[in-house]
Amino acid sequence: MRFRLLTYNIHKGIGGVDRRYRLGRIVEAITHCDPDIVFLQEVDDGAPRSRHHCQVDLLSDALGLPHREYQRNVALREGHYGNAILSRFPLYDVRHLNLTVPLKKRRRALAAHCRLRVRGHSHTLLLFNFHLGLAGFERMIQVRRFLNSEVLTHAHKNTPAIAAGDFNDIRGKLGKRLLEPVGFKPVAKRIRTFPAIMPMRTLDWIYYRGDVKLHHSFASRTETAKRASDHLPMVADFLI
Repeated sequence: MRFRLLTYNIHKGIGGVDRRYRLGRIVEAITHCDPDIVFLQEVDDGAPRSRHHCQVDLLSDALGLPHREYQRNVALREGHYGNAILSRFPLYDVRHLNLTVPLKKRRRALAAHCRLRVRGHSHTLLLFNFHLGLAGFERMIQVRRFLNSEVLTHAHKNTPAIAAGDFNDIRGKLGKRLLEPVGFKPVAKRIRTFPAIMPMRTLDWIYYRGDVKLHHSFASRTETAKRASDHLPMVADFLI
């Protein structure tokens, strides 16, 4: 079977050019790609800047992706923001992996199993949604912690697994040094996603391993996507 995964730092629904809060543009940008599974970063919940919206619920309903999980990572004076997974397929065994480095902003990865069911066949997929730190040493610590996490080390090496999100990793060092040596492959050597209006940097990555094959990957560059956030959505089609 074939499925499409999209990862997207939505910048709280605030446009990267006009700085206006327009969650509808995020919905339009994602809908254009028609994904089955969506990883989101910088998702607001109850924050004044986003009209106190619970964005994970609004986006899940608008996109017709009924299965949702949300991770509140950063506490604001009022409200929170964090990571989310939306899916066409059921999510279960959800975990919150602590990636916080002392004296740095709180960071966690959102992990979940996903059960894909098509034509009577069922497949299990392991998902990891990241928003890593800004400092190089911080990201190295965070990825090592992920690789040593119980949820990954207890998984069979052939279990299809996808690790994706905003890695803040311009040169792809995390993949070459840490992820590729243990079997993870990037869907592309370099896909520029930031800044959305004129992409020059490779901040967003999708890695996969196990019994899953890559079919195609790209960054969505619609006019709406260029203005909806400061990142572009990154998309990968897989076969399992």
